[in-house]
Amino acid sequence: MAPAEPDEASDVHCRLGELLDARGLTLTRLSELVGVSVVNLSILKNDRARAIRFSTLQAICEALDCEVGDLLVIRTTDAAAPPAT
Repeated sequence: MAPAEPDEASDVHCRLGELLDARGLTLTRLSELVGVSVVNLSILKNDRARAIRFSTLQAICEALDCEVGDLLVIRTTDAAAPPAT
């Protein structure tokens, strides 16, 4: 099965930076808590990740005391947004 093509109208945005700031944590500390390298967390934080393991997702959510929907959100582009009235 071929991978799904990214939808031009929307994409997944990772709110890791916002959640870390809100909790006063650094990527280094989160890396220690979840056992994922700082480099991989940085890739996730900067929306450059192409995939994430469920176990990693679960560990991040547990460490940040959040739900998956708090961490990952669908961001629609302006082109997909309905026109302002």
